[in-house]
Formats: sequence, structure tokens, C-alpha cells
Amino acid sequence: MEYLDFELPIKELTEQLDKCVVIGLESDVDVTNTCKQINKKLEETKKQIYKNLTAWQRVQLSRHPSRPYTLDHIRGICGDTFLELHGDRGFKDDKAMIGGLGKIGGQSFMIVGQQKGFNTKTRQYRNFGMANPEGYRKALRLMKMAEKFNIPVVTLIDTPGAYPGLEAEERGQGEAIARNIFEMVRLKVPIITIIVGEGASGGALGIGVGDRVYMLENTWYSVISPESCSSILWKSWDFKEQAAEALKLTSADMKKQKLVDDIIPEPLGGAHYDRATTFTTVEQYIIKGYNELKDLSTEELIAQRMDKYCKMGEFKE
Repeated sequence: MEYLDFELPIKELTEQLDKCVVIGLESDVDVTNTCKQINKKLEETKKQIYKNLTAWQRVQLSRHPSRPYTLDHIRGICGDTFLELHGDRGFKDDKAMIGGLGKIGGQSFMIVGQQKGFNTKTRQYRNFGMANPEGYRKALRLMKMAEKFNIPVVTLIDTPGAYPGLEAEERGQGEAIARNIFEMVRLKVPIITIIVGEGASGGALGIGVGDRVYMLENTWYSVISPESCSSILWKSWDFKEQAAEALKLTSADMKKQKLVDDIIPEPLGGAHYDRATTFTTVEQYIIKGYNELKDLSTEELIAQRMDKYCKMGEFKE
């Protein structure tokens, strides 16, 4: 297990507990009471830390190297029913954007999402989860295919942003994202969107238009990352914590602003502490969202979706 800077007290207590167990196994000393005391203190420390997380600490948790990525969620929820589909039929297959057919609770879904890597080699292969235009065009191709066969769509968002390279701009990055938003608003099948990690900028919005939008508890969703915001406003990354608070990017902030429909609870410590429970909870929310939408007519579905997004940003003085 890798620990973040604010998790160091947990790391120390965990190491103490491990040593205590080893001493008990290797000697005749009864350490049962000591282990219980350390374990009790460990649980109390976890609760104290994780129930009072700052916005920046939630950003850190969303990037935790042990956190389950999109493919982990798909494998955990769909099992061996997932069939990955490739290519945008125009340029090439973008490895940062994955998609395909899978079954959840006996119902077929078209699942689309960004995929990050777990080591240096796979991070380069997946381009750090930053999709190129062909990735967004592949996502749209799959969603239109789902529409043709009346299959609901699930999108899983986990990206630091769309790829900002010169070649991406030359191939129409902005147009690809805008086209996806335009087409998703009027897609004739239910769309369930879940932010499972980072939800940054247009890169997230390119597959982020949904009838139901959920956020895992320790994720963020914003027009810009705290580091980039800090570098623009203060010409330095040193104010990223302050920027994170000001951006109101956490799941609680987004729910309060009515920009997402619900928050999916995570196990204490984050999704990586208990992957099986996380996958089960995510599956339950997908099925719940689908059950709320499946009986709506096409006209009602699209009207509700458009109304949902038209209401965003409304305020009273």
C-alpha cells in the first residue's frame, strides 16, 4: 500500500500493528491486548483523517496510484462479458479512450471511458488518460452504435484533461469534444455517467453528458486542475490547496450546486481500500439509474436531459 502525505499517521500505526503481530508469532509473549489497542487507535485515526478531508486531499485521493481505473471497474462489474471495440474509423485507435459492450445485472450496456496506466510503460501507452480527437470520435461512434441497437450507455470519467498537443489540435480536438457534447444531448438511449477519478475540463465533458451523473466520493470535477489554476492566478503551483478550495470541485460541492445527481459512497480510506465493495456500489447505482430511465419514451428522455442542462447555472440574487 502506498500512502499520501496526510496518511502518514495511518502508515505509522499500520507498521506498529504489523510489528506487534510478528512479535506475537515469533515469541511466547502475549501481545493480544497491545494489538487491540493499536488497532483501535488505527481505526480512530482513519475516521478522524478521512471524515475531515480538504478539497486538495480529495484531489490527491482521486489520483492515488492504487485507485481502480476504468478497466478495473469494467472487469469488476462486467466480469468476462465485456467485449472491447476499437478505432474511430477515421484515423486510429486511441488507447486512452476505451469502449465496448458489457452486461451489468443482465442488461447489455455500451461502456465508454478514459483509461490511465499503472506504471511508466502503460502510462505512456494510455497517454496518461488524455484522449486525442480520435478517442472522442471512437466514443461517439460507439454511442451512435448503441443508439442504433437501443442499448443504454455508461460513461466512466477519469482524465486529467484532453491531450493538448499540437497534433491533437491539428486533428480538431475542440471540434471532436464539441461534437460529442452536441450528439450526446440528443442521443436516443439512456446515458449514465460516473466520475471514477479525475474529471478535468473538456476532456471530461467530451463523454460527460448524461441523464444521470454520479461522482464517487473522493473524486473531483472542474474546468481546470488546482495546479493549473494556481499557476495562472499566482504564477506558481504553491497555492494549489487554496485553488482547490476556491474551485468547489469536490463531489459534495458539485451535488450542492446541482451539477451532479448523486454521490457514490466509497469505503473508508478510498476506493482502493476495498475494490470489491466499490465495484458493487457502482453497479448498484448504474442499475438504479437505468431503472429510473428505461421506461421513458425517447421524447421524454431527450426533453428531460436538455432541461437538466439548461437549468445549470441558474441562480437567484
